[in-house]
Amino acid sequence: MGHPRRARKQYDTPSHPWNADRIKEENRLIQKYGLKNKKEVWKAATMVKRYRRDARYLLGMSTEQQSIGTERNQLLGHLIKLGILSETANLEDILDLTVEDMLRRRLQTMVHRKGLSHTVKEARLFIVHGHIALNGKKINAPGYMVRKDEEELLGFYPGSPIEKMHKEEAQAREKAAEKTE
Repeated sequence: MGHPRRARKQYDTPSHPWNADRIKEENRLIQKYGLKNKKEVWKAATMVKRYRRDARYLLGMSTEQQSIGTERNQLLGHLIKLGILSETANLEDILDLTVEDMLRRRLQTMVHRKGLSHTVKEARLFIVHGHIALNGKKINAPGYMVRKDEEELLGFYPGSPIEKMHKEEAQAREKAAEKTE
């Protein structure tokens, strides 16, 4: 953890800064998930790298060592609770994780996927401006990792003008659907 004013980086920079394929892939991810900069891609890549490292370590343990520690169950439980892995996943599935698996669980992506915004960039704007709440509590960090049990609790902050506008749009769509039928 360390001192709050002397925070450490939460990401590793690429070892080869001018690799064209990596740059194209990062730009595609930034566009698809509406990220602010490449640092957010690097954070997700570092998370994947750490989870995979831990899984390789646990897979390399002998059966006697595995029975002593519960790290195996803790790592799997953590990733299942986050919604990154399925309920039936095993330790080998952690080795198949990708950066996109991490980016899909971000609050920004979940807001867009749930239909609270038209685009992922708009979702980021709603979050930063304080229009999005999780269980009634305002969250203004687009990089917040939404757990599987929190998905249903995601919505607009009570009293937000965007919430009113969203309800009006939904009512207008319903009326238009009724007229066409």
